[in-house]
Amino acid sequence: MSHPTPLNPLGNRTLPRAVRETTAPAAGAVTAPPRTALRPPAGDGPARGDGPLSDDGPLSVWPGSTTPAGHDDLAVGGVPLTEVADRFGTPSYVLDEDEIRHRCRAYLRAFPEAEVYYAAKAFLCRAMVHWVREEGLGLDVCSAGELELAVTAGFPPERMVLHGNAKSPADLRAALRLGVGRIALDNTSEIARLAAAVPAGTRQKVLIRVVPGIAAGGHAKIRTGTDDQKFGLSIADGSAQHAIARVLSQPRLELVGLHCHLGSQITTVKPYLSAVRRLIGLLARIREQHGVTLPELDLGGGHGVAYRPGEPALDLAALAARVRAELARGCAAAGLPVPRLAVEPGRAVVGPAGVVLYRVLSVKRTGAHTFVAVDGGMSDNPRPALYGVRYAPRLVGRDAAAATEPVTVVGRHCEAGDVLAADVPLPADVRPGDLLAVPVAGAYQLSMASGYNLVGRPPVVAVTGGRARLLVRRESLADMQERDIGL
Repeated sequence: MSHPTPLNPLGNRTLPRAVRETTAPAAGAVTAPPRTALRPPAGDGPARGDGPLSDDGPLSVWPGSTTPAGHDDLAVGGVPLTEVADRFGTPSYVLDEDEIRHRCRAYLRAFPEAEVYYAAKAFLCRAMVHWVREEGLGLDVCSAGELELAVTAGFPPERMVLHGNAKSPADLRAALRLGVGRIALDNTSEIARLAAAVPAGTRQKVLIRVVPGIAAGGHAKIRTGTDDQKFGLSIADGSAQHAIARVLSQPRLELVGLHCHLGSQITTVKPYLSAVRRLIGLLARIREQHGVTLPELDLGGGHGVAYRPGEPALDLAALAARVRAELARGCAAAGLPVPRLAVEPGRAVVGPAGVVLYRVLSVKRTGAHTFVAVDGGMSDNPRPALYGVRYAPRLVGRDAAAATEPVTVVGRHCEAGDVLAADVPLPADVRPGDLLAVPVAGAYQLSMASGYNLVGRPPVVAVTGGRARLLVRRESLADMQERDIGL
């Protein structure tokens, strides 16, 4: 029997994996024959926490179940992408359910003693809530909307953390009404507001979000650990210490720990170790000044993934081992008990499990540039315009007769900045009607989608075991018109 090659859970596969059988399809489901899987069934095989970073193979950043499906097609979760496009139209977002579940389990294996919260802001729908709950993760939410959706989908509110730099009164009321486990306080105004809203005779558990003064993240707009951005309370200027004293004076608030979030798309362990050291120093000062030993430490998320072959991804096993060691060493030196750790992965759970499908609408050659325009764009994926991120789109569904040439894949929206992927290799004979698939599309695309040009948001389709099913339907013109009351 062949043995799977271990993988980094924040990267993707390196070599093909063993064959597994798919379950019998439901009536009317899109199906594919049994295939050679690129990872074992969820829950089987070795943990992916001790493998290499993303390699530079052409499918290295695709979901682990991705296989060739004939005529240059690809199948994800046993379902050919051309069949998904034919059945659900384009643009469509495809989520590999087994990949998501596998990544949840990888985090629990890496952090068995910690609380792992899935960061809902990366992507949330009722099915995602269900998968996260079944796999044993908690949930990090940022608004009453995310909170209500999760609770109505059956998620236990006591296993949630409410975040946000400017929580509205409605957010706080919903959190208290539904019994959220923890609220991360981000500013001093929230302290009095929340304390006044907590029912008499009860206490709400809270964390203080602190700014440790560490610059980390893939872009200036997603670095949140420094003093020059909107999140948290600074250690350097004493704001965090002042907020801690105020919370401790409120009988209806129970301060259980500290929280920090350094930023997003962090691919090295070092910034997290620096944060641990600074937070241990603050824990020691809290005990010295107030006689209180806080039992929890939440390091947030921001764990980076590879969007293109060969890019770095955060090594989850190294992160877990080195953070544990640093926490134990620092607490021993400070004479503190080791607090219960929490982490909040979002992108690293759902990002690499997603693929978006677009249909080519036009090909325009202007001077030295070739623009391939597709039927989606910045309304369903604003990340390239916001952060300059780069993707690796691929032609699927037909054999290309021509060699590749550099092209720029653009969206259909009335903005020059509506560029999905610049200078990427696609066959020189790419033409209208072709199907393009873009991997690593599960996080911060649909969750940040807009109504620009009233195009409508794409559907979300789950694939697993040779079956495809609709999770979120396409937003229609009728949906958008219904909100417009008229003259």
